Amino acid sequence: MTDTNPPAADPLPAPVLIVEDEPLLQQRLHRVLVGLGYAADAVMFAASLAQARACLVARPAALVLLDLNLPDGNGLALMPELRAQDPQPAVLVVSGWSAEDAILDAFRAGATGYVLKGRDDAEVSFSIRNVLRGGVSIDPFIARRILDLLPAAKPAAAPAPAADAPLEETLTKREAEILRRVAGGLTNREIAEQLAISRHTVNDHVKGIYRKLMVSSRMGAVGAARSRGFLA
Repeated sequence: MTDTNPPAADPLPAPVLIVEDEPLLQQRLHRVLVGLGYAADAVMFAASLAQARACLVARPAALVLLDLNLPDGNGLALMPELRAQDPQPAVLVVSGWSAEDAILDAFRAGATGYVLKGRDDAEVSFSIRNVLRGGVSIDPFIARRILDLLPAAKPAAAPAPAADAPLEETLTKREAEILRRVAGGLTNREIAEQLAISRHTVNDHVKGIYRKLMVSSRMGAVGAARSRGFLA
C-alpha cells in the first residue's frame, strides 16, 4: 500500500533566545516565531547581557534574535559565547540602529542577519526564515547603505597609445610620393600627370593616406605628416 501522507516538515531549530529589553518588542518577536511554527516553550527571553548569558548556560540556543542597545552593554558582547557553542547558533540582529559602524561591526562579529525594528512582522519573519535556511539576511535599507560604502569601481585605464611608427613604414612608396606632392600644393589631376597614372588611382591613394593618418582632409594629412617628421 502506497503511503499518501506528505513527508513531515523539517523541525525548526530550537530553542530560540530573544535578547531584547523592550517588553512590547519581546511579545512581537514571540508572535512572529509562533507564526513560523515555534512552540511557545521553545522561546527564551533575556532583557540584558547578564540574563542572556545565564540562559545560554542553562540551555544553548539554536537561533538568537539580538538587540544591540541593552541596559548593560552592546548585544555584540554576547558573540564570543555564541561562537563558542557547538553548533554555533544563527544570529539575527533586530535593532533600531542603522549607523554604518553598527551594521559592519555586527557582521564582523559573526551575525548572520540584520533587520531594523521598524520593519513589519512579515519582513521580520522573512529575515528569520532566511537565516534558518543558512542564508545571510540583510535589511534592504542596510543593504543599500553597505553598497554605498563600497568604493566605486575605477574605470579601466586607457591603453597607452603606441608610439607612432615612422611614416615611411606606415605608407606605401606610392602613397609617400603622392603625399609629398599634396604637401607641395598639387591637385590630384596634376599628381596623376606627374606620376603617369590615372586620376582615379590618385584619388584611391589619397583616401588610403587619410585612413592611415586618421584625417579627413588634405590639410590634415599634411599637418599629420609634418608632426611626425615626414615633411620638412
